[in-house]
Amino acid sequence: MQKAFFRIPSPKNEPVLTYAPGSDERNEVKQALESLSNQVKEIPMYINGEEVFTEERHPLSPPHNHKKVIGYYSRGNKNHVKDAIEAALAAKRAWEDTSWEHRASIFLKAADLLSGPYRAKMNAATMLAQSKNIFQAEIDAVAELADFFRFNVHYMAQIYQDQPESAPGMWNRMEYRPLEGFVFCITPFNFTSIAGNLPSAAALMGNVCVWKPADSQIYSAQVIMEILIEAGLPAGVINLVYADGPEAGEVVFHHPDFSGLHFTGSTGVFQHLWKTIGQNIANYKTYPRIVGETGGKDYIMVHPTADAEAAAVAIARGAFEFQGQKCSAASRVYLPDSLYDQIMDRVKADVSSFKMGDPFDFSNFINAVIDERAFDKIAGYIDQVKASDDGEIILGGNYDKSKGYFIEPTIVLAKEPKFLTMCEEIFGPVLTIYCYQDDQFEETLDILDQTSPYALTGAIFAQDRQVIDKTARRLQHTAGNFYINDKPTGAVVGQQPFGGGRASGTNDKAGSYLNLLRWVSPRTIKETFVPPKDYRYPFLAE
Repeated sequence: MQKAFFRIPSPKNEPVLTYAPGSDERNEVKQALESLSNQVKEIPMYINGEEVFTEERHPLSPPHNHKKVIGYYSRGNKNHVKDAIEAALAAKRAWEDTSWEHRASIFLKAADLLSGPYRAKMNAATMLAQSKNIFQAEIDAVAELADFFRFNVHYMAQIYQDQPESAPGMWNRMEYRPLEGFVFCITPFNFTSIAGNLPSAAALMGNVCVWKPADSQIYSAQVIMEILIEAGLPAGVINLVYADGPEAGEVVFHHPDFSGLHFTGSTGVFQHLWKTIGQNIANYKTYPRIVGETGGKDYIMVHPTADAEAAAVAIARGAFEFQGQKCSAASRVYLPDSLYDQIMDRVKADVSSFKMGDPFDFSNFINAVIDERAFDKIAGYIDQVKASDDGEIILGGNYDKSKGYFIEPTIVLAKEPKFLTMCEEIFGPVLTIYCYQDDQFEETLDILDQTSPYALTGAIFAQDRQVIDKTARRLQHTAGNFYINDKPTGAVVGQQPFGGGRASGTNDKAGSYLNLLRWVSPRTIKETFVPPKDYRYPFLAE
């Protein structure tokens, strides 16, 4: 039982290591890559703290070498999902009764394990299974996930400290209870940090979870579970299952104890799940919390006063890091005619210098897209551009999946502002440019606002402060994360809480206290020290 008000360690963002030639961290991650690539792992589900293997084994292969098998995961079914829910509910009472400082300690320890002895393994797993270069893996799978663990503990304490005022003769208190039931967490392939944060954020606040990762992220998800178990997470608090989405949903969304959905993925899937929850709303004990971050059609708007060199670098990095498979990746750019040649000459030169290939070669800036389905979708967009009169490919446009799912960084020039690739989310290394006349800046802002249903990230490049001010206000609903003279990617926990509105999600800001508030149900407690003994109020006197 708690005997003091504890002060937690002040969180600081995890330093991003350089992995420069000859560095210790570079040698360590290369050794980890070599070790993992030379073994075939059997990857279990984790239900009630136990490793669960099944006879249905599915192969896992690196996107950059899809003929190589690096592991097999045990596929689950409805019964495993039911078992996971039962395990979570069985663990619920003891977990929510665990003092907050002990819950905090588990995730603080997980952060130190991740950034310490597991650093090379976590990076190598993400590089291998999700085809990320070492820098993209480091900022995601280690730095950001460690930040989530540490900063979420800080935000938890901040929430608990928010207490009501008390009038004389009474004491008002607020307690932040976990939700009554279990939380279902669905996580994407593109960020290991998101995969770790969605279940851990809810669990930190005393909830129990069933976690279903994307199939293409299972390899590194298993390493996250290793870390959490070693950090002391009790059995049943987070249960990791690999099951078909609709099959899992049929169990989860019909269960009366379903109390929350923490989701990152496609807009279509999220809308379908929301509809399903709505149809079943009368069956639940409580109204479920629905938190989701979905797609984006993120923009860079360049004003004629912009620094051309800075804009060019932001375009190249923002569009093509991790093959454009970030929900925040720059996908459409609006360039003024007066700066078009200057900016695009630099962008073309930079992008043409990108090396593409296996992440084992640290000189490769570009790696493979995640799987064949993504490859075919992205290639289909490229082919549509090639066949269209309203857009043309001005750089790249080639692709090859004979060994790995490689697509050249591709730049499209749109002849009209609502061309196909200016509007639709592609989620790959395809960037579309639209050139506007300098005196049409205001009109182009209107076009930008009306082009996409998404509102995740966006950027303005300008040197004129009045233009920046006016643009930020004019585009306030087009992005939940807005950048001034910077690329629209790279949000840091504790610095730029992440999330968008419109079709991009519920904007509950992962990496802030706002997200954690969704996983609690406050209870107000009023204690009166000397209660009245007579019902009569003074106004009743003669």
